[in-house]
This record gives sequence, C-alpha cells and structure tokens, in this order.
Amino acid sequence: MFVARSIAADHKDLIHDVSYDFHGRRMATCSSDQSVKVWDKSDNGEWNCTASWKTHSGSVWRVTWAHPEFGQVLASCSFDRTAAVWEEIVGESNDKQRGHSHWIKRTTLVDSRTSVTDVKFAPKHMGLMLTTCSADGVMRIYEAPDVMNLSQWSLQQEISCKLSCSCISWSPSRLGPPMVREVYESHVLLIIIIIFIRKYAKAEHLMTVTDPVHDIAFAPNLGRSFHVLAIATKDVRIFKLIPMRREVTAGSSGPTKLQVQIVAQFDNHNSQVWRVSWNISSTLLASSGDDGCVRLWKANYMDNWKCTAILRGDGSPVAGSSSQAAVPSTAGGPQHVLLQASSAGRKKAQLMPG
Repeated sequence: MFVARSIAADHKDLIHDVSYDFHGRRMATCSSDQSVKVWDKSDNGEWNCTASWKTHSGSVWRVTWAHPEFGQVLASCSFDRTAAVWEEIVGESNDKQRGHSHWIKRTTLVDSRTSVTDVKFAPKHMGLMLTTCSADGVMRIYEAPDVMNLSQWSLQQEISCKLSCSCISWSPSRLGPPMVREVYESHVLLIIIIIFIRKYAKAEHLMTVTDPVHDIAFAPNLGRSFHVLAIATKDVRIFKLIPMRREVTAGSSGPTKLQVQIVAQFDNHNSQVWRVSWNISSTLLASSGDDGCVRLWKANYMDNWKCTAILRGDGSPVAGSSSQAAVPSTAGGPQHVLLQASSAGRKKAQLMPG
C-alpha cells in the first residue's frame, strides 16, 4: 500500500532539490536559505535530520550523492557561482566527536563566472567524475584522480555553449558510449553530448523542444540497444535515442550519431513541469508540475504510455486518475517509483517512496 509521509524540513526558505542516496535510506535537501540537510530513515520509517549546515553564500539549487563505493559524498551547487564536494567523516578521537559523523568540505569548484545551475556525479563505472553546468553556458567535467583524496579535482574539459544551461544528466548505461546531456533555456534547448574515449563532442540536437526545459532524465538501461530520455518542459516528453551504425575507417573519429524518435508527449499537468524521475527498472516515470500534483506514467502491454496515478502534494490520490488517455510509445512497462523531488516554493518535503 502506498503511504505518503510529510516532514517539517525546517528550511528557512524555498526548497529547491531533494536527492536520495543509492540505497534510498538517506536523503539530502537544499534550499535558498543557503543550507543542506541530510536525513536518515529509521527502522520505523521515520526520517530524522542527522546533519544541517550552511554550504554556500547564495541559494543552493541542487544537491546530489556519489555512489557509495566512493564513501558518503555529496556535491552541491549554488547561485554564488560555485560547486562544492562534501564528505561525511566519523569521529575517531577521544573527544566528543567519537562515534559521531560530521560533514566537511573537501573542495570548492570556482571556475564558473555565473550561477551554477546543476551538478551530477557520473555513473560509478566511469570513476569519480563530476559535471556542472552554469548560466554562462558552460558545462564543466571534473575528475578526482585519487578517490582517497577528494580535495584534488582536475578540470577535464569545458564545453562552451551559446545558451544558458539549466540541467544535466548522465546516461547510466554501460552498453556503448555513455552520454551526458545538458539543457538550455532558450530556442534550441536540448543538446546531447556523447562521450567517446573520454573526448566530448556534440552528437545531436532535439529540435522539437523549443520551450524552456526544467529537468531531464535518462532511463536506467537494463540491456536495451537504445536510450530512453524524459524531458520536463511545458509538458512531459519521452524520446528514444537509437545509436546509428557507421562504418569505421582508418583515422575516422567523431561521436556516434543518434536517431531521435519522440514516443510519448503528455500535457496533463496543464502547467509547467519541473521534475521527471524514473524508477530503477525504467518502467515507471514520475513527473511533478505547477498543478501541485505528481503523475505516474507507464507503458501497457500494447506499448502505449498512459497515466496510472495522480497524487496531490499531500500524497493523496486523485479520484479516477487511472483512466487517463493512452499515448503511443515504444518504451518500457510497469512497477515502482524511484524517488520524488520536492517542489520549489514549499517548506515541507513530500516523501513518496516506492
């Protein structure tokens, strides 16, 4: 049975992002009050704030977890033009800190000249890598050469673009070249960037997206030969990205070309859509918008996408929400929701575990 929990986050200003760790038992929130809070889930299902600290000198837009293989590591980004990497340390001395954890700043990335709008860790098989994008239209890719020393990060590459960037996401797939993409807030909004032997080159434009994009998310790839991409803009859109075969000749280089197909589009929110998120098996997509609702989408046995549930901000279902019209698609089937991000403008975090 689905149960929604509401917690008093006690942030002093708008909550901009909620991020769950790999196991879903820890959560981080960030806010315009310049702070980040870490929450741990107890055995009885309650969420308790175990750490809270001021991270930046401006609004904190995003917070994200590294894979636990690298320890308990967070990254945050802010309007103050910086991104920061934080690590949880358990006190081992004989003082009051023994057995108690605390978060320390390992590094501050100061390359951006404008607000850093998003930060994401790469999939763990690529090592400890971090990507940022900023309002100056530059995506920056960093790497920690020594995972035991998180104070040292090297800037691997800067990818300059002509438009302001709003969000980024890595493809989690290990099949074929992994991809990272960024989104712009102006006319040609979405550019896919493909990683090819650690070199970065633009692979494709999604020319059908012409409105500001607020969030993007690759679906986890469990063996497909193509990628599935969800976009939050004035509506919800799902794209299929099919790598095109090309002849390999001596001295040939360049990114793999992609065939782009739009497989579903929903305007059910009747408002701006701010977040999209897949479950771990890529069979269910959650979206949230200015209508104050979270909508869950999945494909049926005929490969037609439809809305299977609508949840209000307090977690209560909307009556008759399972009877939404189907939209043709070629991607995925049923099951669990992975995470629900809080909506900006609320001082309570709505937790909707799958």
